[in-house]
Amino acid sequence: MTTNGLLTALIGSLMLFLSPTVTWSQLAGSLTLAGNGPEQTTIEAMARAFEKANPRVYVDILWEKDSDPLELVKTGHAHIAITGAADREFQATQIGWDGIGILVHFSNFTKDATLQQVADIFSGTIKDWSEVGGPETRILLINRPTDQPLRKAFESRLGIWGKTPHTATMIADDDMVVKTVVGTLPPLSAVAYVPLSTGRSAVAHGVAVRLLQVDHVEPETPTVQDGRYSLRRPLLLLSQHDPNALVDAFTDFALSPIGQAIVGETYIPMSSK
Repeated sequence: MTTNGLLTALIGSLMLFLSPTVTWSQLAGSLTLAGNGPEQTTIEAMARAFEKANPRVYVDILWEKDSDPLELVKTGHAHIAITGAADREFQATQIGWDGIGILVHFSNFTKDATLQQVADIFSGTIKDWSEVGGPETRILLINRPTDQPLRKAFESRLGIWGKTPHTATMIADDDMVVKTVVGTLPPLSAVAYVPLSTGRSAVAHGVAVRLLQVDHVEPETPTVQDGRYSLRRPLLLLSQHDPNALVDAFTDFALSPIGQAIVGETYIPMSSK
C-alpha cells in the first residue's frame, strides 16, 4: 500500500471512533505552523494529512533556518511552534522524541561511554580513545553549528554549552557528518553526534559506522521512549494558552495513530503505554 493509501485508511478508521458532533471534518479556517529545525519533512507530512482529514482547513508552514518560531507565535504570525525545548510562556505538547546518537567509525572498538564521559569527550577533557577503553588514538571531534537545535539539545543535556573546543570540525549536514566519520584518517579517531534516525539508517545500509552505547544502554526506540537512553530531545508543539479549536485539533491529530505513524517514520513516537 502506498503512503497516501495508508494515510487514507488510517484517517477513515480513526473517524469511526469520533463522535459526529466533534469530527475533525467540521473544522474550518487556517492554521500556521512555524519551525527552524530538522522536523520540517515530518511536520509537512503531518500538515498534509491533517488537511486531508479536514477539507475546509488550510495549514501554512513557516520554516526558516534563522527564524524564531516562538516569536512568531508570540506576535500572532503563527499558531504553533515546533521546538525541542519548552517555554513557560507557552502551552507545550510533546508528540515524540529525537534520539541523539554518538557516531564512530566501525573499526573503533570503543563499545560504551558513560554520559559523563561523552560530556568529557565533547568538552575536550578526554582527548584520547584509550581513556574510555578504546584504541590509542587521539579523538577528532565533529561539532554542529550553534544554531542547530540538535547541538543546543546535546550540549544542554550534557551541561557543556559552549565548551566544545574551537578546533572541532564544524559540519552542518547530517550526511556529510557520516561521510566525514567514515573518511577520517586514521579511521579510529572521529566522533560525532547525529539524530538517531541518521545513525541507524547509516548502520542499516552497511556504512562503516556504529553507534556507541551510553551507560551500557543501546540507542533504540524502547530505550529512548522510557529514558534508559538519556541522550534525547523532545519534539514539542508550543502554542498560546488561549483556547483555539484548530490548535487543539492539530495537537490531538499529532497524538493520534495517524500522527504518531508519521512521527515514527523519522523520529520516535510517544510510548503506547
